Parts: sequence; C-alpha cells; structure tokens
Amino acid sequence: MSALLTAGIVAALAASPVAAFWRLPCKSPIVVERADPIISPGKVSNHLHTIVGGNGFDFTMDYNSTQASTCSSCTVIGDNSNYWTPTLFFQHQNGSFESVDQVGGMTVYYLQRAGEGEKLKAFPPGFRMVAGNPFKRTAGNDFASQAISYNCLDYNGPAKPETPNFPNYNCPNGLRAQVFFPSCWNGKDLDSPDHMSHVSYPANSYNSGKCPPEFPVHLISLFFEVIWGTGKFANQWYGDSQPFVFSMGDPTGYGGHGDFVMGWDEDLLQSAVDQCTNDSGRVEDCPVFDLIPDSQATGCRIPPQIDEPVSGILAALPGCNPVQPGPVATPQSGCDAPTAISPSTATFFDDITSQGWSYVGCGTDNYYNRILTGASKSDDQMTNEACAAFCDSKGFSVAGTEYSKECYCGNSIPESGKPIPGVVGDCTMKCSGDDSGFCGGAGTISLYQKCSGDSCTNAQVGPGSSAPVQVANPPPAASAPASAPASSSAASTPPTSATTLATVTSKAAATPDSTASTLVSVNTDSDSPSTPSSSDDDSTDDDSS
Repeated sequence: MSALLTAGIVAALAASPVAAFWRLPCKSPIVVERADPIISPGKVSNHLHTIVGGNGFDFTMDYNSTQASTCSSCTVIGDNSNYWTPTLFFQHQNGSFESVDQVGGMTVYYLQRAGEGEKLKAFPPGFRMVAGNPFKRTAGNDFASQAISYNCLDYNGPAKPETPNFPNYNCPNGLRAQVFFPSCWNGKDLDSPDHMSHVSYPANSYNSGKCPPEFPVHLISLFFEVIWGTGKFANQWYGDSQPFVFSMGDPTGYGGHGDFVMGWDEDLLQSAVDQCTNDSGRVEDCPVFDLIPDSQATGCRIPPQIDEPVSGILAALPGCNPVQPGPVATPQSGCDAPTAISPSTATFFDDITSQGWSYVGCGTDNYYNRILTGASKSDDQMTNEACAAFCDSKGFSVAGTEYSKECYCGNSIPESGKPIPGVVGDCTMKCSGDDSGFCGGAGTISLYQKCSGDSCTNAQVGPGSSAPVQVANPPPAASAPASAPASSSAASTPPTSATTLATVTSKAAATPDSTASTLVSVNTDSDSPSTPSSSDDDSTDDDSS
C-alpha cells in the first residue's frame, strides 16, 4: 500500500464521527450551593455543588426552566443546560475546611462514540441523568466505577497515571476530576427513580462501543473535566493521607459524581452531532455553533438562596457532612444546617435610586481606552454612592466604579462598554469603602446613570428579565479491556428519593410532579455507515456525577 494511500486512510479515520468531538468551555460557576434539582427537587440538597450553565437553574426545574435562561456560563449559544459536580475542600490539621478554587471553570466534552452501525442522537428535551455515587467509598471494576477518575497535573514533571481515587501525593498544577456519563438510553424514560437506570454504559466499555439491546438509543457521549487548584496547599500536608475532601464528606474520591440537565435547543444539538465531525476538539471548528465571548460567559451568575457560608475557611462542611472515609457512607442529619430556601434579594449592585441614580449594569472597560473619559479618582473609601456623588458634582450623568476603589465619570456609555442585557456580569470586587457592595472588577465596571424625570429604575438582570433568551471538545475513547466487566449503570445504588421527572411544555415552565416515565418518540433506526473502532486518546479522562 502506498504511503499516500495510507495517509489518506488515517486522515479519513481521524475525521470519522467516532473520532470527532468538541470541548464546551463553561468558564465559571453560576452558583456554588446545596442545590440539586435532580436528586433533591424543591429542597436543600444534602451537600454542596459547583454548578455551571444556564442561569435558569433552580431548586425545582424542567426543560422550560432552562429555556428561560438569559445567559449561560458555557460559551455556545443555544446550550442552556446545567452541569454540576461536588465541591472540593482542604481539611486542615485542626479539623477546619478551606474551599479549593476551581481553575478555569468546567470543560464539558461532547464525544462522537457510536458503535458500528449506530446513529448518534441528541439528548431529548426534559432528559436528565447522574453518574457516580456520592456514598461510594471503595474501589470497583464495573464501568460506573471506571467512569470516575482523577488526573494529577504536573506540567514540569513526568506524567502520572490516572487514578480512581484522590492520589496520595501533591499535584503542582491541580487535581483534575473527571466524570464520564452513560451514553446508551432506553429510548422512553427522560429520568428514572434512581436517575441512572434509564441509561447504561455501552456493552463492552464505559466510554465507547455499541449499546446493549435494552438501551438501543446511542446518545452523544458526555464527559466532564474540572481542575481544582490543590497545588496552593502543597506546604500544608500533614500525616500519611492526602488532605482533600469532597463536600459530601468523601476523603477518598470514589464518591465523585456529576449531574446533567438537558437545556440545548434539540435541533441545534442534533445538527452538531451530525455535522461537527472535526477531530480537533475545538468548539470553534463546529460550523453550526455561534459563540459568546468568554467575558460574557464568566459574567453569568445567580444569587445563592441558602443562608450559609460555602467558601473560605469553615468549621464544618456545609450541610450535615462529617468526613466518612468508609468503607460505607450514609446520609447524616440533625446538625442544624439550614433547610430553608429563601429567594435571594442579592442584586450584585447597590440601589442608590434614592440618591437619584439608577444601576445600568456591569460593563467592560479597557485600561488603554477608557469608556468614561471625564473626571476620575481613586479612593480607599470608594463606594458606588460616593462615586455617583463625585460625578454629579463634576457635572456628569454617568458614573462607574472599577477595581474596588476607582471611579470614572462621563455622559454616555459607548457600545464597546455597554452591559449585556440579562447578564449579571463579572463586577464582583467588593467596594474598598464598603465590602457589602460591588465596585466593578478587573476590566469590568459597575455603571450608574443619573435619573431624569419621574422614573428611576435599576436594570433587571437574570431569568425573568426582559432580555432576549439565548437559544441555540472531547477526548477519544480508550480501548476496551480484554476482559471487560459486565456493563452497569451504577457502581452501587445510592439512596433513592422521590423521582421528579421533567415535563416538557410548549410555553410556560410547569412544575414537574409526576413520577411516571415521560415517553418520547425516538427514531432508533440506524442509518449511519459502519464506523471504525476508536483508539486511545490522552486528551480525555473519565468520571461521573
């Protein structure tokens, strides 16, 4: 066979659907909170989650809730899904816990992993699932166990093998938690009582290959990567065991898990499944996607609705979550943790309408090309009220605070710096003169405008605002082991809760209340050409919910 022909075959295989994938960047959490509308609908969750995606997220939600999103922390327009994982903490020697920073948000891989003769399908509206078991504390060799893994990052040292649990050594550039979700669906149930049994891993591998006959619909594969900044604590280790613990009191990592609520425009996702066959993994290379700027995704957030601290140094993990190393873990109660959901009055801005100024939104600024070029000052006692008063005294009608203590004035806001309707924005630096207020950020500016006439109303942001609703890269598969364990949809069955299924309505979101399976019509005919076996790819790792 000629070298030219060989090269052509290799290129064809690389571009085949089985090798194609895209990485969806989700730039930052929209909220960190004890919320889980899948496992604990309508009530406070047992443990803390770091949540990304659309700002339609809520304690009770369905597909229509996702479509009420006015922004998403993920960058593809048309994906208002929500993705979440447990939050990581460092346990100090004195027993206190310190939150570990998430580095770069979450990367969600969408992988083309069809088996031979199968046609991949998009997730249907209302679909949801979890992977992993928060109460698991021991190793396993079934597919659900293999789907949870960790990668210790050291960019200046030799690569370390992935592990099924937290590694007992420092990871200088962070610990990457990985979750691979089941990709085979029974074709009828959008959810199930344990939120797992309506789906399965493929027949012979957790991350690729043909689906078992009981689960005939092969969905596009979903894979999470989250990097935690564990290197910051390198000099604080003590004793013989690694010091990190997940928010459900898991010091092993075996309880790693992930949750997914479908919020895509279904037609857009199916078009991407059919047409995004580039093996680069770059979401920009998918011809059907329009993207938002990273800065816009980073600015998408929602206020928390549970009155409890979730970051910094804490005496105990949020909720009733004592550290449980196993071999088994059980839900705990009776610790007086908050159980009330209180709609937040947090606004991410100061209401100074009584002073005659209204909030316009969080805009963007540039050190080399300021959007407000009138008077300015820097003051360690800066507040939004003080800035507005300063600009008013100088005869200007627009005031903006930035970088905690800077104030800028002008008479108009240029298009380049205007806030994005419906987006809270990344104006999250506390004011130097009052840490209960927010005074812009690095390259972001909290904008206020002098009111005129009888109207003085702050801009509305978030779900339910008048802003238009947004509508609508993955690692290769690992080779199946020579002797693959039997397929399993869960390593072990977590305690079940009353199942709330997503009910899809055409207009307003409806509160789901039925535990009966929601049936959908799905074409399971296979009309795709045979695809070659997938090969190992070192860009991907696997874990679950």
